[in-house]
Amino acid sequence: MKILLRGHNYRYEIEQMVRIFFEQQKIEYIENKDEVENAEFNIISMLQESSSQIVAVTYIEYDGKNKEYKIEKQYDTELDEVEYVKLCKAIIKLSFFNAAKEVASVQVPWGTLTGIRPTKIVHHLMEQQKTDQEIKKILSERYAVTAQKIDLALEVAKNELKILKKSAPDAVAVYIGIPFCPTRCLYCSFVSNSVHRAQKLIEPYMDALIKEIEYTKTIIDKLNWKVESVYIGGGTPTVLAPEMMDRLLFTLFQQLDLTKVKEFTIEAGRPDTIDRQKLLTIRNYPVNRISINPQTMHKETLKTIGRCHSPEDIVRSFELARELGFSNINMDVIAGLPDETVEMYEDTLNRIQHMAPENITVHTMSIKRASRLNEKKDEYAITQAKAVHRMLDFTHRFMKDNTMLPYYMYRQKNILGNLENVGYCKPGYECIYNIQIMEERQSIIALGCGGVTKLVNQRENRIDRIFNVKDVEEYIQRIDEMLERKNKIYHYFA
Repeated sequence: MKILLRGHNYRYEIEQMVRIFFEQQKIEYIENKDEVENAEFNIISMLQESSSQIVAVTYIEYDGKNKEYKIEKQYDTELDEVEYVKLCKAIIKLSFFNAAKEVASVQVPWGTLTGIRPTKIVHHLMEQQKTDQEIKKILSERYAVTAQKIDLALEVAKNELKILKKSAPDAVAVYIGIPFCPTRCLYCSFVSNSVHRAQKLIEPYMDALIKEIEYTKTIIDKLNWKVESVYIGGGTPTVLAPEMMDRLLFTLFQQLDLTKVKEFTIEAGRPDTIDRQKLLTIRNYPVNRISINPQTMHKETLKTIGRCHSPEDIVRSFELARELGFSNINMDVIAGLPDETVEMYEDTLNRIQHMAPENITVHTMSIKRASRLNEKKDEYAITQAKAVHRMLDFTHRFMKDNTMLPYYMYRQKNILGNLENVGYCKPGYECIYNIQIMEERQSIIALGCGGVTKLVNQRENRIDRIFNVKDVEEYIQRIDEMLERKNKIYHYFA
């Protein structure tokens, strides 16, 4: 794919749009139009600027079709440089979008929005005191978002805001990563290790993790932070033996002041890691939210994606958790799993809703670069975009009919149908941690292998990150370095 830019050099924005409409094409930038006269495929993107007007023109020729689209935009001469550049980028992408949709048969419900947090724009507009109608107009005209997705983004943002308003300025979240799983799922790219192969690493890993927890206590205490939520994720935390889980939870409650915690989540995740003793161990502590994640309720699909449990195991694990008193349970499902039809997906949602969990998180299948699915995707029937759109259309209607609210949302690269992931819940069961990590209003200290600490300084409107290494053995060997990295937290808030 040969691309000519005139009057601008916003390559990143152009490449974002190319990936949406022409994902299989390689990109080659050229310097003049003569180089593309005989090319099979070409794109020309032009930007012209004056003292009060921006003009963007996109010409696309593809598969025997061609389209030119021009946008003229008057702007306020008092715009600062940052807002001016944002406006230029938005107009360039919109011009590209309108040309591309005429020559490529791709559904793009989120328009030119390519970031993972579309609700951030809605929150920003709400802070500017924009009305719902004004927000809808901006999302439609500036970003070409469909009416259905605009309504979803607005509803999610309003539900998030109810939770965000309740968070104190000195609140912080803590994330604990347990990077072990029984097996690695076909679609997974997370930092995780088969527990069978990595059994010898679990104890030294826990030693290092506890050292990091103890060190983190000094940071939280020194900054006078109050822990609002704790989230133990992975991997699959319930691969830990009961005594190891007890050691972890005992250390957390001994070291950190968790008296102000509103929410404590543990991902029980895989039903084949759940038993009575593990759940009783967790119940010994004030853990008030767990996840039991089926992904699908179809035996053949579970086998395809590498899960060693049955739909019956999912039901048994859920019923056991209820019997032991867990009253806030999340269940994850995936729309667009290999070989699944729309009818199979609908059946999964119906069977899960019959169990009546407080949360259902619906992920749209994403083919991640580091997953086994990406390496062997020719061996699987990838669900077509139209079918995935039907799955999510059904999801929104289904959740509304069952009084489940959409309360957080994010998108991913290479997500099927250019769609989204949405967390739904019964009223009053919104997950605080999920909202905070998406909206980036609160600092999150992440401990363990692959942890990414996110430092949010709202006074200066900036975010910084501190990364732990992703490899388990490296994390164990370099734990002192991980502690040293966290000293940046002091300097950040100095």
